[in-house]
Amino acid sequence: MPSVTVILPTWNRAEWLETAIESVLTQTFRDYELIVVDDASTDSTAKIFERYSGKIRCIILTKNRGVSAARNAAVLKSDSEWIAFLDSDDYWHPEKLQKQIEQTKIRQGFPIHFTDEIWIRNGIRVNPKKKHQKREGWIFQPSLALCLMAPSTVLLRRELLEVHGMFDERLPVCEDYDLWLRLCAQHPVALLNEKLMTRHGGHADQLSQREWGIDRYRVQSINKILKTEILKPDDRLAAIRMLQKKCRILIQGFHKRDNMKEVRNYEKIISQF
Repeated sequence: MPSVTVILPTWNRAEWLETAIESVLTQTFRDYELIVVDDASTDSTAKIFERYSGKIRCIILTKNRGVSAARNAAVLKSDSEWIAFLDSDDYWHPEKLQKQIEQTKIRQGFPIHFTDEIWIRNGIRVNPKKKHQKREGWIFQPSLALCLMAPSTVLLRRELLEVHGMFDERLPVCEDYDLWLRLCAQHPVALLNEKLMTRHGGHADQLSQREWGIDRYRVQSINKILKTEILKPDDRLAAIRMLQKKCRILIQGFHKRDNMKEVRNYEKIISQF
């Protein structure tokens, strides 16, 4: 049994996929398995799978179910101690896994590890804004505003997904934000402050580019976690405040669109707290 299972979901990204796969196969750390999940692609993804026959495990979904379902399908097929994620339009640097595994041995009290990354937007390297500054430790509260851990940087113990649940398949976007909130409310996070992954953004097929009003899904996630009993009192208060803030912003947007049904919906959410 390998110590790490690398999970790589893909859907119609043949032009990116080979680079992502190669970035895993050329890792200096070798005790891993790579599971690539094809979420019912209609491009030339199948030909890429043929080229890597014997080097990767493939799961082929016959119906497009979304990135959460694709990742979850691979989690269920894995039995490694650690799980790492890689999006098909990102790629790892050669020592990414090696350095993270070394960190797990040094910082044994942390079940979740992530790294810094290089950002490429529309082919140009960009510097992340201050709001994206990486933090470690108990990061639930700073994670409420936006997703602070790119999935392609994360290495976590598989047992966390068994205990706290996997990716929410009902969410078309923000599924990572949703899972990180659940995990970070109950576990500290270790940051390896090195740029060990390159992420690409800005292309038309990116989920966050296709979904208007992404905070709608963050509101769903915060509302959902507030209905549980897992939050500490100060975390719960911070979550309520962020929920209300995001709802007010959405209400303004729906007012401009004369969508009074959604205005009333978010007013109702605010009134619950």
